[in-house]
Amino acid sequence: MTRILVVDDDPVLVRALAINLRARHFEVDTAADGASALRRAAAAPPDLVVLDLGLPDLDGVDVVAGLRGWTSVPIVVLSARDTQSAKVDALDAGADDYVTKPFGMDELLARCRAALRRATPERRQPVVTTAAFTVDLAAHKVLRDGVPVRLTPTEWHLLEVLVQNPGRLVTQQQLLREVWGPAYAEETNYLRVYLAQLRRKLEPTPAHPRYLVTEPGIGYRFEP
Repeated sequence: MTRILVVDDDPVLVRALAINLRARHFEVDTAADGASALRRAAAAPPDLVVLDLGLPDLDGVDVVAGLRGWTSVPIVVLSARDTQSAKVDALDAGADDYVTKPFGMDELLARCRAALRRATPERRQPVVTTAAFTVDLAAHKVLRDGVPVRLTPTEWHLLEVLVQNPGRLVTQQQLLREVWGPAYAEETNYLRVYLAQLRRKLEPTPAHPRYLVTEPGIGYRFEP
């Protein structure tokens, strides 16, 4: 059965959504805040997330980004924010669709069905564990020997891209575009500096990296 996670702090709306979705033979889980949503999604990954942006603890855009750290699950945003900038922020963070409150139930259900049709079956694990360190992609945390490792936002983004592609060669240009943007596609010295910093923080022997491997002149590879 297709499983949908509904994230909203309005209990009346959540109940109405749950009734309508279950009537159409969807399995429904709910969360009233962003932290609970991320925990539930990691514990039992859904097939679709319906997400309100106005949550009591986290901004919904941050929840989208947290999910996108490890899963390609379709995300349909619900929000009373109807400005173009709000929609762009949510879509740029990784949302698949945006429905403005108030909305018609039939329209929302149609958008959910469309998002499910577009979805790919691939789902990455939210926690990646090696013998030396653990990366929690959902929580944006790294542990080494059980101790949190402090990474800069750039170091985290670089590690995130590599960890999401285990065993796969990621080119220098791809890393530069994803982490710094298209204008930096030739700045390969950035990669040398930041990979060296990551290795000092994560590798048992930074001079002879086991996990963050260089393919000279081409790119880098994460070997779990």
